[in-house]
Amino acid sequence: MSARKIAVLLVDDHEVVRLGLRTLLGRERAIEVVGEAGTAAEAVAQARRLRPDVVVMDVRLPDRSGVEACREIRAEAPGTHVVMLTSYADDDAVLASIMAGASGYLLKQARGQELARAIEAVASGQSLLDPGVTQKVLDRMKRLVAGQEPDGMAALSPQEQKVLALVAQGKTNKEIAGELGLSDKTVKNYLSHVFEKLSLSRRAEAAAFFARRQAPRD
Repeated sequence: MSARKIAVLLVDDHEVVRLGLRTLLGRERAIEVVGEAGTAAEAVAQARRLRPDVVVMDVRLPDRSGVEACREIRAEAPGTHVVMLTSYADDDAVLASIMAGASGYLLKQARGQELARAIEAVASGQSLLDPGVTQKVLDRMKRLVAGQEPDGMAALSPQEQKVLALVAQGKTNKEIAGELGLSDKTVKNYLSHVFEKLSLSRRAEAAAFFARRQAPRD
């Protein structure tokens, strides 16, 4: 009797990327792609319905961060493992992914065989990180444990901090763009970076985060 295949859910907002991943993984006898999703909301719903062994999740999704979706999926189904997939090495995103319960983190430049082996590894309970980001993240986690890592605000660029402060004042993207002399799209990009670095998904959460950082400490 043949062993059960590893059930995989693919999450990426680009259909072409999902098609490529499905094609690559379709060559693997031990892996079966059981579903796809293009947004974080779809990912959570599909994970709930399909109960895959592994979710291959893009970090950046159109509705909210893949990190947030990972956290929600892992909270509902601890037996489902998540491999985060992204286009570039970002130690903030890696750290957030690990804190959200992801088992692995791979760059999209990885070869098909590397992804397949990563899926097999996390399905068997192992953890993995792309070699290109491992050392930076381990160093940062050591600093966190030692209490030497600054709070989330320090992870933001000066412009990102300005955008966060204006969001906390209840301003819209258009109003923020006007105040900072930026385009609406640029503000949206800054806000996306803020959400990802702070592991947030909503403006209200961002405002609350900013308020906590501004509150006087005893």
